[in-house]
Amino acid sequence: MRVHVLGSAAGGGFPQWNCNCPNCAAYRQGSPYHLARTQSSITVSADDSNWVLFNASPEILQQIRSFPALQPARQLRDTAIRAIFLMDAQIDHTTGLYMLREHRQPLELWCHALVRDDLVRGNPVLKVLEHYCGIHWHSVPLDQRNFCIDGAPGLLFTALPLLSNAPPYSPHRDQPQPGDNVGVTITDAASGKQLFYAPGLGTMEPHVWAAMQAADCVLVDGTLWTDDEMIALGASQKTSRSMGHLPQSGPGGMLEWLNRLPTTTRKVLIHINNTNPILDATSPQRQELTRRGIEVAFDGMEITL
Repeated sequence: MRVHVLGSAAGGGFPQWNCNCPNCAAYRQGSPYHLARTQSSITVSADDSNWVLFNASPEILQQIRSFPALQPARQLRDTAIRAIFLMDAQIDHTTGLYMLREHRQPLELWCHALVRDDLVRGNPVLKVLEHYCGIHWHSVPLDQRNFCIDGAPGLLFTALPLLSNAPPYSPHRDQPQPGDNVGVTITDAASGKQLFYAPGLGTMEPHVWAAMQAADCVLVDGTLWTDDEMIALGASQKTSRSMGHLPQSGPGGMLEWLNRLPTTTRKVLIHINNTNPILDATSPQRQELTRRGIEVAFDGMEITL
């Protein structure tokens, strides 16, 4: 199984267009220790020919151009993206669907019914696409049974509900329901190797922890370093947890959980906010991650399992 990170930043990307936090300012001043990042998305394949796209970020066209495997050019109009899997209905994970409207047939879209409802009513992306290529919707089951995706041979998928937060336009905002946000275990059917992917994870529940322990690699929420990061910078009045993201540091933070995983587990943080000090490769926080054997995802990162 091959995993390619198309985008590794949280909403807004890095640098964020209107932000002058220490990270964004350092990047614009030419710092060699800060890498630009697009908004989070990955793509996965078992055969290097058929790919499942996880989330469709606003920079999807740039991301496709940066990864030629997604455009094999076998005919006049072509793509190697066989299906799109949405983890949630957030703007930074769905706006790219507009950019895929030239598809010759309906897009094969996998998401939970609550996500589909938000994208029909609250932010009607799917309604708009009815006037273009259309959507062939598949409901993502949350009973933790394996399922296959047509056109993606050699891969098995298992989805599970996460306690995070729905978008501001969702009727479930601040009242999360199972299906608003999901995590997914992707299994290579031939080798049995597993990736657990959860770019938005607000609470560590027993079934989530079990999935992480079983995985060979975890690619998980790295949005903010501290719970009050945005408040301390004056960028927001919201904590990390209130936005649906488990902070990395502090009691019960992501680092504590990652430390408890087997030493053989590859640990990677993704969906990194522009304010997070781990974006500075020389920061004490980044050095702490390195000491703990935790990686920071970057655009173009390759993971092979």
